[in-house]
Amino acid sequence: MELALERKLKVEKIALSETGKFSSLFIDYLNQNEALRPYYNAYPTIENFEEVIGSRKFSHEKRITLHKVLAEQYASLEKSDMVQSNLHSLEHDKTFTVTTGHQLNIFTGPLYFIYKIITTINLAKELKAAYPDCHFVPVYWMASEDHDFEEISYFNLFGKKYTWETDQKGAVGKFRPQSLSQVLGQLPEEIELFEKAYLDSGTLANAVRYYVNELFGDQGLVVIDADHTELKALFADIISDDLFNHTANSLAEKASGQLSSLGYSSQIFPRQINFFHLNTHHRERIVREDGVFKVLNTDIRFTEEEIRKKFQEQPEAFSPNVVLRPLYQETILPNLAYIGGPSELAYWLQLKGIFDHYQTDFPLLVPRNFALYLDKGNLRRISKLSIQATDIFKSEAELKEMELKAASTNEMELDQELAQLKELFISIEEKSLAIDKSLKGFIGAMESKIFKDIENIQKRLKKAEEKNHETTLGQINSLKSKLFPNGSLQERHDNFLNFYLNNPDFIKDIQGTFDPLDFRFLLLSEEGE
Repeated sequence: MELALERKLKVEKIALSETGKFSSLFIDYLNQNEALRPYYNAYPTIENFEEVIGSRKFSHEKRITLHKVLAEQYASLEKSDMVQSNLHSLEHDKTFTVTTGHQLNIFTGPLYFIYKIITTINLAKELKAAYPDCHFVPVYWMASEDHDFEEISYFNLFGKKYTWETDQKGAVGKFRPQSLSQVLGQLPEEIELFEKAYLDSGTLANAVRYYVNELFGDQGLVVIDADHTELKALFADIISDDLFNHTANSLAEKASGQLSSLGYSSQIFPRQINFFHLNTHHRERIVREDGVFKVLNTDIRFTEEEIRKKFQEQPEAFSPNVVLRPLYQETILPNLAYIGGPSELAYWLQLKGIFDHYQTDFPLLVPRNFALYLDKGNLRRISKLSIQATDIFKSEAELKEMELKAASTNEMELDQELAQLKELFISIEEKSLAIDKSLKGFIGAMESKIFKDIENIQKRLKKAEEKNHETTLGQINSLKSKLFPNGSLQERHDNFLNFYLNNPDFIKDIQGTFDPLDFRFLLLSEEGE
């Protein structure tokens, strides 16, 4: 554990394995378990980026296309000098990206969305300091083609869940966001950032680009929407191979089987065809049956000749699923690293064989920063208890046990008495068996009964003492429910507005504490009274 003072926040760092909140696969990756070595490129250290920078190949033609598309997407936005510089730099061969991606959750969704972006920005800065001859652009990849509306349709603010009701279908990036006015009207106060984003934008993707640019544009973050004809055209050969040869399916299944044999569960499941058909109204799976390509839940059908013509003339109609989206990302960006959460990095480990087959560079997999924010109210609750902030990952039962031992002046444990009783029964058994060996079973049964009765006495003593400290133990329940709502990590439940509305410097304060290559969990607490 390490203590440090950064800006306004005190920072305590805990090994992720000590939190009990992460999978064995993720922890084994962090511990560089040798069994996982074949499934990634290099471990993310600042030194290992040197080789990745030297080997990353990205054609100038692709750079020109990328710059053109981004210039088009940013045409109507007010751009900071850093964003302008980063967009321009992408045309140059010594510029590389570091990328995170996320769904278009309304009002940014859970707090860890902000954490992913901050980690990405900080990594770009750290790389620039280490390799000043190159330029590094932080990128947020919008999952604009996602069609899982339920996952993005809500957020939690000040203990209340706000939900977007709409009957729109298809890729969420194309949704019209104006109906979010109903949610805006329910908020405890007006938030101009989101009012302008949602009410003045034609699509949800444009709205998200606007507010992310407003929040992070001064840090040079570039937002990309890969749902674009010219970008999809760069992926046409892989679209063709997947439709006709199903290469990705067999390679991902092979990796999944190998990881399963090591005791790890699969995070993603490949299909024979890993593309959806995408248009304004739907995003539906493509399947091949008897030589005919069908779009599920529609009447759309293609012969082999027709579908070849389709992806050559309209590549934007083909949307990769989770198996091929990472490959698409690395095809259109001069990328060095992907910054993601535990589940994301776990599924990337299933994909390296696909990258190798298509001779595409596999990025370094960098875990995002993880944090739990303790405001002054949380700190006051903790100070009234006999625990430390770092104990909060323990279970409720463990915390109550700790609190009872610290707070109680009464002796509840009967260990000494039980030990004395054990010695007494040994003596009784020795004397009895010398007279009649058949008494052994009877004496054993009596011993078990008495020990069980005493254990019940001990439980009743503990329950009575819990009653004496009912108020204090209730504070533990309250603390755990506030810091781990519904048993989840705070960062996976609460929206950043919970903190940003009371502290407009919240993002800046958090950014000052995050070290993008320090893979420990941060406890962040406010200083002062």
